[in-house]
Amino acid sequence: MDTQTPAFNAWLDGFFTAYYRRRPVNATFIGVHQYDGCLPDYSEHGAGDTLAEMDILLYNLGALPPEPLNEAETLDRKLAEGFLEIQKWECASHHFHRGNPSLYTGEAIFGVISLFLTAFAPLEQRVVSAIERMEAIPDLLGQGRANIRRAPLDWTERAIRECTGALAFFKGGVDRLIQDEPIADPNFRSAADTAVAAFADFQHYLETELRPRSTQDYACGAPAFDLMMRRGHFLDMGADEIVRYAEAQMADAEAYLLAHAADFGALAWRGALAQLAERHPTTVEDYYGRYTELWEACRATAEDRALLTWPDFPIRYVPRPIWARKAAPFLYFLFYRAPAAFSRPPVHDYLVTPIDASLPEAEQERLLRAHNDSVIKLNHVVHHGSIGHHVQNWHAYRAASRIGRVAAVDCASRIAMFCAGTMAEGWACYATDLMGEAGFLTPLERYSGYHSRLRMSARAVVDVQLHTGRMTLDEAAALYEQRAGMGREAAYREAVKNSMFPGAAMMYLIGTDLIHRLRHDLATRQGAAFDLKQFHDRFLSYGSVPVALIDAALREEAVD
Repeated sequence: MDTQTPAFNAWLDGFFTAYYRRRPVNATFIGVHQYDGCLPDYSEHGAGDTLAEMDILLYNLGALPPEPLNEAETLDRKLAEGFLEIQKWECASHHFHRGNPSLYTGEAIFGVISLFLTAFAPLEQRVVSAIERMEAIPDLLGQGRANIRRAPLDWTERAIRECTGALAFFKGGVDRLIQDEPIADPNFRSAADTAVAAFADFQHYLETELRPRSTQDYACGAPAFDLMMRRGHFLDMGADEIVRYAEAQMADAEAYLLAHAADFGALAWRGALAQLAERHPTTVEDYYGRYTELWEACRATAEDRALLTWPDFPIRYVPRPIWARKAAPFLYFLFYRAPAAFSRPPVHDYLVTPIDASLPEAEQERLLRAHNDSVIKLNHVVHHGSIGHHVQNWHAYRAASRIGRVAAVDCASRIAMFCAGTMAEGWACYATDLMGEAGFLTPLERYSGYHSRLRMSARAVVDVQLHTGRMTLDEAAALYEQRAGMGREAAYREAVKNSMFPGAAMMYLIGTDLIHRLRHDLATRQGAAFDLKQFHDRFLSYGSVPVALIDAALREEAVD
């Protein structure tokens, strides 16, 4: 504890103690393992205690004696207060435990899966925690039945799919875990059977009782959206301003794509982008090796061009575990899941789509084309596994801000704290632009960046319009399909995801552009003295906190 600010640091200790106790699955992903055998309590009593605890925390924060907080503490005070205000809204809204059944399915399934993604503790210890969590699943899903009497149809459908994935995991997946680890404790299989029965019962409830009572209440409402912009992202942009900006960016991206399709011998941008699939690994062996090859090339380019400090934290690209393969398509099962902020492994596993050499040749070819060089390079290396999320996470874990260290860790269905969004996704998208500037991308890959920008801009439009009630879910999906070039099913899935997490889709565009603007302005002001590596390292040193707050701090620092 900082002796200069004992009162605030004691309060912040209490804030994190409450955070981890009330969100035990998040705690596991973050690397705090005191609650590994627990699941969240969304019962009427548990939810009431959580809300009362947040009210007490806010009251006590306001009652703290005056203290001279340093920069990181000032950030943490703002972020913690904003987090609590948003969480109070969540407790009262229909978007989470009161009206979204997929919250329950996600916490239940990933409460167990989180214990086997990395070997953070001896297997026997993790098995005991898994047994405790599996035995607690009936209570958690029972709370879902008690709390949710009506829900938007597509949230119910998502929960039904997650039940299908959970049943695949707790049946065949658990059997495979028992075989591969191996797990000798007979209570592990019997606890999994308890989970199977609970998920089967919950799926039946969703299909026969909740689905017929569907609603179309997807919008969070303008006041709630404004709260998230002000107290989560700390933006001074209103909803209408975000829409105007995003629509203008959509138009600019579309115009560029249209004007330059001929550069690649195509009549339209969709035809030009289709050429990306032509360059792909030719064998399964080449496929797995290509990830590491491109990761090493990305690192070499970043170091040769002195873009930033590259961490000593390698990625190992491995096939998705056999125990997860049947369940994963139905779940929020990420390729790259942020390493635990605490107790992280020396090498982090990145779980790629498996391609089996025993598959028919035509199916191998289809999969290799789908996971072509551009997909591997842009998505799995640059955006996620290297200079994007992975490098940003490494810098964040060393931040002075305690919230900045943990806020962007991936949890059961979203990141640990909403306030990390503009940094986490803004930096990863900015990093892709940066690697284009550095010459790491081909001309066609750089051209595809305008398509990514078109989709980011469309997300921002949908986020605002959907949650302020000016766009239906079908209209959102149509915008993605007709303007952003997404397939029909993918467009609808994206719209559903946007509806579940208000304020999360706009952070890609706004976060990226705030970083570009800050860099441009500081470089213009400093002229020849501007050092790109120094700028990036300083920017990343703040951790996973809102870009708008870093922007203000660095501009003030530049003036001083």
